[in-house]
Order: sequence, then C-alpha cells, then structure tokens
Amino acid sequence: QVQLVESGGGLVQAGDSLRLSCAASGRTLRTSTMGWFRQAPGKEREFVAAITWSGGTTYYANSVKGRFTISRDNAKNTLYLHLTSLKPEDTAVYYCAADPQTSSSDYYKRGYNYWGQGTQVTVSS
Repeated sequence: QVQLVESGGGLVQAGDSLRLSCAASGRTLRTSTMGWFRQAPGKEREFVAAITWSGGTTYYANSVKGRFTISRDNAKNTLYLHLTSLKPEDTAVYYCAADPQTSSSDYYKRGYNYWGQGTQVTVSS
C-alpha cells in the first residue's frame, strides 16, 4: 500500500509563488512516474504535470507550462510542484498521484493507482 500526503497549499495573491510537496510512504515509488492533477469547483480533475522516476523527463499541461516546475527527490520519497506567476484560474485542489495505470503514449496524464487527499490553492486577484 502507498500513502501520499500533500502539503504547501494556501491563499496567495495573483503573481505569487507556492511550493507544493507530496510525501510518499509505504511501497517504494522510486521507479514510478508521478504526477500532479488539480480540480477546480464545478470542473473535472485535470492533468497538471508529471515526472518520470529518474526525473529525466517532465510533462506539463499547456496552461501551466513555463510557470510550474515539477521535481522529485527519490531519497526523500517526495514529489514537488513549484508554482510561480499564479493566476486566479489556478485556484483548485491539487492532488499528487503515483503508479500510472496504463502504458499508452499519454500514460502520464491518465489514471493512477494512488492518490493523495489534496491541498487547496487559492489565488486572489
């Protein structure tokens, strides 16, 4: 079993930055691609970013490319998401995920087997 716990969310102003963390425990995830997703009120959950186990390959949604940076520290079993130039439309609950369910070419933005409970990010204008 794997447990994922997000932290670092909060209320910020437009243009500010935040760093989200996702601490993993349980079965090792050092060989797993991990990702960040978000869900705004009244909207479906959407892919934000993902990173392969080595950290050598990263993927981003077009809406956050150039503003968000995903990284991981496998020694600490921790996933990060650095959010900069935040916009009100970035307001959402942010979830981390691990262990992709598929092996398709776009596997990194599809389903995952493990999810955290989410951390709220609210950006005021």
